[in-house]
Amino acid sequence: MNRHASPWSIRWISRYFMLGLVSLGVSLVLGMSSGAIAQLDAPPESKPIVLDGRVLFQVNSSGGFSAAYRAQTINRKLEVAISLNSYPEIEVGERTKTPTIMLNEQHLMTVTGADVPPGRSAHEQALEWRATLETALDQARSERSLSYLRWAALLSVIILGFTAAIQWGLQYCWRRYAQPALLSQFLPDPEDRDDDEADQSKPEDNSPPPPNRLLDALLSLPPLTARLGLWTASLLSITRLFPWTRQWSYVVSQSLLSAFTSPAIDLGRNDYSIFDMLLLLTSVTVLFILSKTVTDLFRARVLVVTGVNRGAQATIAIIVRYSLVFFGSLALMQIWGIDISSLAILASSLGIGIGFGLQDIAKNFGSGLVLVFERPIQVGDFVEVGAFQGTIEHIGARSTLIRTLDQVSIIVPNSRFLENEVINWSLGNPVSRIRVPVGVAYGSDIEIVRDVFLQAARSHPVVLTTPPPQVFFKGFGESSLNFEVMVWTAEPSQQIRLKSDLYFAIEALLREHQVEIPFPQRDLHVRSGQLPITLTPQMEQWIQQLVTAPSSNGHAHHPESDRPSEPLT
Repeated sequence: MNRHASPWSIRWISRYFMLGLVSLGVSLVLGMSSGAIAQLDAPPESKPIVLDGRVLFQVNSSGGFSAAYRAQTINRKLEVAISLNSYPEIEVGERTKTPTIMLNEQHLMTVTGADVPPGRSAHEQALEWRATLETALDQARSERSLSYLRWAALLSVIILGFTAAIQWGLQYCWRRYAQPALLSQFLPDPEDRDDDEADQSKPEDNSPPPPNRLLDALLSLPPLTARLGLWTASLLSITRLFPWTRQWSYVVSQSLLSAFTSPAIDLGRNDYSIFDMLLLLTSVTVLFILSKTVTDLFRARVLVVTGVNRGAQATIAIIVRYSLVFFGSLALMQIWGIDISSLAILASSLGIGIGFGLQDIAKNFGSGLVLVFERPIQVGDFVEVGAFQGTIEHIGARSTLIRTLDQVSIIVPNSRFLENEVINWSLGNPVSRIRVPVGVAYGSDIEIVRDVFLQAARSHPVVLTTPPPQVFFKGFGESSLNFEVMVWTAEPSQQIRLKSDLYFAIEALLREHQVEIPFPQRDLHVRSGQLPITLTPQMEQWIQQLVTAPSSNGHAHHPESDRPSEPLT
């Protein structure tokens, strides 16, 4: 496999896997709650008839009895009938010309006109409910047999093992595919750099990037939620297998459904539940992933064919992606019934606070738009910003990522590119002139020196032949004759290596031609002569006493010592 194609394929697999994972999660949630959501379509005054946690049908208020009282009475009679050893018998009779369902020759319920949907008679409804009750009672008796309980226990063990396997698979796929796909939404794409730069920027020790606590916390929420939902669904599925625990499962499911489907947020004239907000959040996530996928497809299949440079490709891709996100968000809000005018009022009220509190972010965002449309810098340009030199890897909405020559990533706010001086070595024409100062010792043959410099410059493969290299005599220094070699190159990002290679070649050629490279020297000249010294009378007397001092210590007396000393001059 081609090593350059492998990261591309992994990225596409991860993105399609992420789409599939999101779709699977939505389908799982909808599938688990489909039966319970169907109950919401019933009239608000109706109550369900439940046997072993299974909803059989709905009854309404009738006469002086409420729907809750009728459902509670029928459910209690069905539980008593199941606990009996005898087989329950269900019949349909008539009392006061109204169909009545009898359970073991006792009154169970009366089918009234409030229970009958339009287009059906009360007798037909009673027959249908009798068939439903007979099927439910037969199933309830069979589920209390020893053979069924053994099968349910074995199935429970299989469900637990299958859940553990799914959890391990989801965790592996999340770390291997889904998490890199989400990280690609915040980090620059590998294809934004050419192959040579991508190879150079790859660390040799494969060390992980520094941790981002906020990003790690956000990325830990989806797998935690998936594990919680998976085990909750697994436990609910196991409790549904046994008739005694199915009622608990029904109560828990109803509580969760009520918590997720009850109105929680009132926005305008519409009420939105937690389930609605989760679906909206999932839709927005899918929108971002789809916008990224469509943008990359457009860039890889269309822009590459047009032959546009990488900087223009990045600019067009950013515009396309932002447009897709903007119009997709408007479409989602329209689908969910969110009034855009109310959001406009909210945005205008928050505008002042955002202007003061987030003025730096707003300034950098505006600078990013200027950089995208004006294009003074592009992806792949070699720039110098302050003390940093490097290649632009990614231009974002707030900041720009620069990869220095030391392969260090530096995040520079976009406003710095507009407020400060920026040297763009690649803007317009990437050909740049490099200056190499060199000094030689006094007394050197400058013609030989000039030929040596030109020979070293012409022998380097990165130096252009047109314009040709030039050598300039800059002047006489304190210890050297100063020259400057000027060469042209189309790869300004390699200027440090180019200067080093030229210095190596120049030093070897100068040594070969016995031309000295000077070092700082100083001449010290000491002049000879007499130094006149005049002593004070006190100093002369002290020196005389010092000279005559040994005679007083018992030494031999010389006649010369009696003569007065002559003054020193």
